[in-house]
Amino acid sequence: MEKYKQILEGLLFLSGDEGLCMTQLLGVFQDELTQETLETLLDEMMKEYMEQARGFELVCYGGVYKLVSKAIVHPYAEKLFSKIHVATLSNAAMETLAIIAYKQPITRAEVEEIRGVNCDMMVRKLMARNLIKECGRSDAPGRPFLYEVTEEFMDTFKLESLKELPELPEFKEETEEELFVE
Repeated sequence: MEKYKQILEGLLFLSGDEGLCMTQLLGVFQDELTQETLETLLDEMMKEYMEQARGFELVCYGGVYKLVSKAIVHPYAEKLFSKIHVATLSNAAMETLAIIAYKQPITRAEVEEIRGVNCDMMVRKLMARNLIKECGRSDAPGRPFLYEVTEEFMDTFKLESLKELPELPEFKEETEEELFVE
């Protein structure tokens, strides 16, 4: 099995930031390894990298396996790449992104209905940052684009699946009578 770990490590290295999903790995090892065996090998590799004094680890976000640098490397990488700065997201961008993540696939008009403001520019900015993408068209009049989050979103927020998003609180709809009762 060590041979397969070496091959997996090499393939993960070659895949870079894109990483590899189980379907891709099964395609590579179709006649040699089962999904269960691959998952076991990848889990073992994750544990080994965490325990060993290496500068990288194996992670799985959104069903995609990839090699990433360990947290101890980050301050030094920041110095190395000091010209590159990570822009933060505004509250408006975070609101728009959250609505899309929770309600996807969703149209821009539906996002605007929830937020109560125009968010055409915000949708463009989130697409430019590769946090959301078009995923088809709605059957609504005009056939507007539908949006969903990307793998980059999953990586940025370190999510394996959207099920890891916090649950939204339940809000009771108030009737018109309840609004004016003193």
